[in-house]
Amino acid sequence: SSTTEVQSDDSYCFKSPALSFQLHTPRDTEFRARAASIHLPHGVVRTPVFMPVGTKGSIKALSTKQLKGVWNELDEDVDDICPEIILGNTYHLASQPGTPLLAELGGLHKFMNWRKNLLTDSGGFQMVSLLKLAQITEEGVKFNSPVDGTEMMLTPEESIKCQNEIGADIIMQLDDVVSSVNPDFERFKEATARSVRWLDRCIQAHNRKDEQNLFGIIQGGLDISPGGLRETCLQEMLLRDLPGYAIGGLAGGEDKDNFWRVVAHNAARLPANKPRYLMGVGYPLDLVVCVALGVDMFDCVYPTRTARFGVALVPSGSIRLKSSDMAQQMVPVEEGCPCTACQHYTRAFLHVMLKDNNALASQLLTSHNIAYMMRLMRSMRKSILEGKTSHERFVKDFLHHQFPAGDVPMWVVQALTEGAGLTGI
Repeated sequence: SSTTEVQSDDSYCFKSPALSFQLHTPRDTEFRARAASIHLPHGVVRTPVFMPVGTKGSIKALSTKQLKGVWNELDEDVDDICPEIILGNTYHLASQPGTPLLAELGGLHKFMNWRKNLLTDSGGFQMVSLLKLAQITEEGVKFNSPVDGTEMMLTPEESIKCQNEIGADIIMQLDDVVSSVNPDFERFKEATARSVRWLDRCIQAHNRKDEQNLFGIIQGGLDISPGGLRETCLQEMLLRDLPGYAIGGLAGGEDKDNFWRVVAHNAARLPANKPRYLMGVGYPLDLVVCVALGVDMFDCVYPTRTARFGVALVPSGSIRLKSSDMAQQMVPVEEGCPCTACQHYTRAFLHVMLKDNNALASQLLTSHNIAYMMRLMRSMRKSILEGKTSHERFVKDFLHHQFPAGDVPMWVVQALTEGAGLTGI
């Protein structure tokens, strides 16, 4: 590592039994983007970081060996495309194979043969978004089992018990999830206050504090008014002094102007010496904007799900390999990418595989899209460590490739200038 990589200001460091946070960039109100190292039980996570989603203990279409970055021929680039942390879904893992069995088998790390870090969600989002007739009460989320229809209840205590059994390095509180486009303000008030109460129950139920880090989730809808729901939730949750915090309740269909303003508001008020995690956000443009606003961690199914539909992520945006114009393109998906898809196959080959519904296409494109996301985040980190001028140059280059005609969306311009303090965007 370079000296820049390991330098940090001790006043912005944080240590708990299972997490040590080192901020490598000074706290500067005019430059909010951050580069840090999160030391967890299964290794270091360099931020900013994107976490691919492995729903049931695997990234769909990839083996753990392939995910580790071995599935390419450029050994010197393995480190640049290998995730340092991935996400698992508590609801799906509890449904199958069951968290008691995972605990008996040594936890999810051992079960899926993954030696690096894991983060699990609480299961609450899936309950509300995937299951019909889910009812939220003070006790928890009441729902009908998708297996046999019997009535079941997910409480904060049960969510933490499941996550303790899974054994992820970072676990999330059960929160009261409300769609960001819900017009009922009273429902947001109820959910915000309940999320704080449920956090206290999660803290009480957490039995592996020396091995797993419980993060709180800031709720409050789109209300960033002084003394409003977001500020109230922030103040209450910061009193619990957790190892890290997430910004929740976004990426649910709200307009982008509200989206970036909520992110900027929350990030500016979260502790400088702890990780900041924006849940459910994974479009490359959103990542570039939100990193500039001071966010450290992200997750989303988008890069891997879109790969299975034949869409590859590239610096100019995305390309649809099922399109007829790909049939004769004897070039890689992306020149210079070290993934196996780009090193050994052409767009024309992938086009044929996709047309034939060959599973190899999903495998290759998933590998590529993860490699793209890892390289994007590592490049952003490098530019941040080099200073504001370098990061501004990175952002401008990214936007030039995405919007060659100069038609950058106004919300992006405002977020990067008003929110992040960048110039010349």
